[in-house]
Amino acid sequence: MLALCRALFAVVLGLIIVDSSKAVEPASPERPNIVFILADDLGFNQIGAYGDTPIKTPHLDRLANRGIRFTDAYSGNTVCSPSRVSLFTGRDGRLMQNNSNKVQLADIDVTIAHVLKHAGYDTALFGKYSIGSQMGVTDPLAMGFDTWYGMYSILEGHRQYPSILWRDGRKLRIAENEGGHKGAYAQELFAKEAISYIAKDHDNPFFVLLAFSSPHAELAAPEEFVKPYEQVFDETPYLGMSTGEPSDQYAWYYPEPVARPRATMAGMVTALDAYVGKIVDTLDQRGIADNTLIVFTSDNGPHDEGGGDPTFFKAAAPYKGMKRDLFDGGIHVPMIVHWPAKIKTGRVDNTPWAFADVLPTFADLAGVSLTSVPRVKTNGTSIYSLLNDSPQPIPERTLYWEFGKQVGDPNSGIVGEVFQAARRGKWKAVRYGLDQAIEVFDLESDPGESRELSKQHADIHHEFETLFESFES
Repeated sequence: MLALCRALFAVVLGLIIVDSSKAVEPASPERPNIVFILADDLGFNQIGAYGDTPIKTPHLDRLANRGIRFTDAYSGNTVCSPSRVSLFTGRDGRLMQNNSNKVQLADIDVTIAHVLKHAGYDTALFGKYSIGSQMGVTDPLAMGFDTWYGMYSILEGHRQYPSILWRDGRKLRIAENEGGHKGAYAQELFAKEAISYIAKDHDNPFFVLLAFSSPHAELAAPEEFVKPYEQVFDETPYLGMSTGEPSDQYAWYYPEPVARPRATMAGMVTALDAYVGKIVDTLDQRGIADNTLIVFTSDNGPHDEGGGDPTFFKAAAPYKGMKRDLFDGGIHVPMIVHWPAKIKTGRVDNTPWAFADVLPTFADLAGVSLTSVPRVKTNGTSIYSLLNDSPQPIPERTLYWEFGKQVGDPNSGIVGEVFQAARRGKWKAVRYGLDQAIEVFDLESDPGESRELSKQHADIHHEFETLFESFES
């Protein structure tokens, strides 16, 4: 495992703790409400606005057309937990103590919710959490959220029809799903709770983090969303454990067969789109849509678990790889930002940025100086200057990712191989193991990372080699 916080390299690698502490004035006379919507394992090319997908996403496409469609945005990691910790804390792999899927928040961590509380925001989390297992210490209420409804552990997040959810630290029975029944779809429950919260009168601006646990496996969605696709695709049923033998490496964990896995995957994404549409409708009905910042993104690239077929859907296109890869297919995610008060003309923006940048960005738009927030520690950069119709570019910097791949079960076990990746401008470097060669790619001419250029650009290779070796344990 790599030691990721060495102060010795802070200056060399451009790490500036609280990089965006030069707080700006609030974005408008009234600080905006913020609705951050996070999908789970949604690929770059699974939204209509980003490519040629057969999946219908009209509500997200409308947000993208009227807001900013970022084409070069990145998640915090290629799997769930380190990606979410990066998002919550504003840290990339260089400041993370653990870049495997077992990482969780520490009791001293400062989150986006904590920062926005300094600006007087009401804060709420609906959906998947999975990055704090000590109730009263690192659960959502302890990490800055006033309101919490959803899934607590990482394993809970792998079921679309859960029998247990949580509200403000208390377990809730979901009777409709007990005994193998499938009466209450998790994503719909999360969206309804978020809508109810948004529809209430608030004395303060609010921050809603709506963290869907879909389209992560298991593959399941209400029939109303699956049925429109049932004649669209050729299907090979996913057998799970229905024959008594595992049909693939994930079958022991996703044992239920899926008769129409492609239609189901498409339906899962369209369901999310429909729920986003209802969120937007609620904001409109409340008369607060204009000064509400909506962000929609995914925690990492698409999966192939439980009948998922990212190759068929070209889910990560035009990028190489998928979840658990540090090629762009595993970390290059859709990122839609919609804020009518400041973004009146839709546009496409190719600025590279990542999850670590969200915390300092939200601090800026809320008018919070991070120097006034005790214990905050971020090496993200605010992109607030891009969130308007006269965007000002942010300085070029090096983005960094690290993934501690685990032995055996991808979601547990001890760390085995360590992968690294970094991007500066058009240049991307990837190393799949500390004993492996560093590969260099020109993303501008080769977004699919198919032509390795380390010999042709020895200086660039050396730059990334220095960076990668700085974090070897």
